[in-house]
Amino acid sequence: MFPAMLDAINSAQRSVRLETYIYTDTPLGVRFREALIRARQRGARVQVLFDALGSLGLPTAFWEPLLKAGGEVRKFNPLLVNRFGSRDHRKVLVCDEHVAFIGGYNISSEYDGDGVTCGWCDLGMKVDGPLVPQLATTFDDMFGRANRPQPPFIRLQKMNARRSVKTPHEQLLMSGPGRGRSPIKTALRKDLERARSVQIIVAYFLPTWRLRRSLMRVARRGGRVQFILAGKSDVTLSRLAGQSLYRRFLKAGVELYEYQPQILHAKLLIIDDIVYVGSANLDQRSLNINYELMIRFQNANMAREAREIFERTLKNCQPITNETWRKGRSLWRRFKTRWAYFLLVRMDPVIAGFHWQPDTD
Repeated sequence: MFPAMLDAINSAQRSVRLETYIYTDTPLGVRFREALIRARQRGARVQVLFDALGSLGLPTAFWEPLLKAGGEVRKFNPLLVNRFGSRDHRKVLVCDEHVAFIGGYNISSEYDGDGVTCGWCDLGMKVDGPLVPQLATTFDDMFGRANRPQPPFIRLQKMNARRSVKTPHEQLLMSGPGRGRSPIKTALRKDLERARSVQIIVAYFLPTWRLRRSLMRVARRGGRVQFILAGKSDVTLSRLAGQSLYRRFLKAGVELYEYQPQILHAKLLIIDDIVYVGSANLDQRSLNINYELMIRFQNANMAREAREIFERTLKNCQPITNETWRKGRSLWRRFKTRWAYFLLVRMDPVIAGFHWQPDTD
């Protein structure tokens, strides 16, 4: 993914738009900065957007060489007491409005590897065609939004962050805080209504009640539902909270697997011949609070390729069965998983500046 992204930046002549949640002052981060500077020196307009919380450790002086070259850099939602809330969790690179990259990758060296012997296991996609200008437009919207303070009680306000753009075989799904239906949740629930096969790889797993019900219904009516979840995670609290749901999914007939070699950070959803790729996890923050971006493809060939990726990933997983799960469920572990669930589902929205509401969406 990273060599392809750097090649695209090095070939850009007119514009480079880079949006990420985490950007770090690591050798990889420096390589990207130098490529951005070269693009600016060729005359391309270079814009970088990164999240203030995700990139908290990035020194302010890091971007000075790019700024001196005429590049534009903005920090999304600076960390103030009244502006902690929603984060920009999207990952997008658009070059010359001709080619784009989306996925789960942040610009940080821990992602640099094969996901098995070294580096986190992640997934990205190179995109061309009619969606690329739309990805550029949604970047421009977020770049402009970065200079505006997040309004108080954002959950109750009508925002334009929740919207979708359709082409004949693709759909760009953009989600964020605010009143109204989430395009990502709406599309998923609709696709699950008649699904016969569901395969999901996701790093942080804590779906809303309605999505949980939709997924279990697929299994109960005879469909096959398989989840690859994190056996190792950079957010232990999230992993514990997700495990609080294992018993119910196993009882419904869902197959659960945990990825073993490295930290899992990928997001890939396959529902029959429909594929979702992007930045969103199946958890409270991605589905209700943060700004996210997914592309929904309805394409049999792409679904076949995605299933091959799923099967390759499955070879490095450990199955979770009813028997093995019961044996490992001590009283202390049950307490930890339930407490983690309470913190992420009930308390995190309040900390983020959202009013608590029942987990029914």
